[in-house]
Amino acid sequence: MPPSTPQISTVSRPTDEYGTIDLQVATIGDALAPLILCVHGWPEVWHSWRFQMDYFAQRGYRVAALDVRGYGGSSKPAQVEAYRLRELALDVMAVADELSPQAPVVLLGHDWGAPVVWTAARLFPSRLRGVAGMSVPYRPATDGDPMELWDLLYADRFFYMRYFQPAGVPEAAFSADLGAALRKVYFAACADGVAEGLWFQDLPADHAMLDGLVDPDPAPDWMSPEALAPTLAAFEGQPLHGLFNRYRAQKLDAELASLGSPILTPPTCFIGGVDDIVRSFVEGVDVFASAGEFCADFRGITLIDGAGHWVQQEKPNETNAALDAFIRTL
Repeated sequence: MPPSTPQISTVSRPTDEYGTIDLQVATIGDALAPLILCVHGWPEVWHSWRFQMDYFAQRGYRVAALDVRGYGGSSKPAQVEAYRLRELALDVMAVADELSPQAPVVLLGHDWGAPVVWTAARLFPSRLRGVAGMSVPYRPATDGDPMELWDLLYADRFFYMRYFQPAGVPEAAFSADLGAALRKVYFAACADGVAEGLWFQDLPADHAMLDGLVDPDPAPDWMSPEALAPTLAAFEGQPLHGLFNRYRAQKLDAELASLGSPILTPPTCFIGGVDDIVRSFVEGVDVFASAGEFCADFRGITLIDGAGHWVQQEKPNETNAALDAFIRTL
């Protein structure tokens, strides 16, 4: 069955600090049906949820996926502090309130989208039917700066989050040929690229990220030229600081330590690829193993064989089955 064509709309959220934030949202399904809202990660747009949108719309849900602040058709404020998790969670809830003002929603989040939906669950538990996070398990916020850990663990080696910290450096590298940059990143973190050892090459700390990665030819089907065309079109002519300011804002998320409950109360689940790079960020520690540790109503971990970091695109059928099983419990 060919993919459905979503309706594209804009949800606007006024803020005191950054003016009005416009959020582009793609939606399919019956407007009166229960809402599933999808939140992408780095470096993607709403289109990364295309397989889940079709699947659940065909099963009677209204499914929406937004371009996160800083991406695609959404606003791109310049300030680093505009990309705090609390701000992004407020964006998500503004979309939820616009599309489903009378009923709680299900949130799906991948990569940075996972911490965003975990944060929404922490701050607005009564508005959520359930939350599924992919690739990044929930951990309560602390008073520390996460970059201090990466600076310690990768003091003499390249690590992409450290490379993203200087303003303008990754923006210039990626904008030189954004299509090639995205293909390299997607391939390096998918199961095929992980098998080749592309993400964790032993490189010096000052290495330029894209120089060590491969532009695949041919690319896997899920990231073929046709599959990536909507993502590339969404980024065309757009500034790229929003892709990296989220990484620079991590130290500002300590504010969450004093907000809400550190134990999530909505029903939750976790889905990841067996070959996801996140499992290897800290040598000897598999963060996926304890994904439900801080969730009061945790309904299970699903690890999908043959999938790397982009689990819902690399293995859409298996991911959809896991999500369906979770949503049916709500």
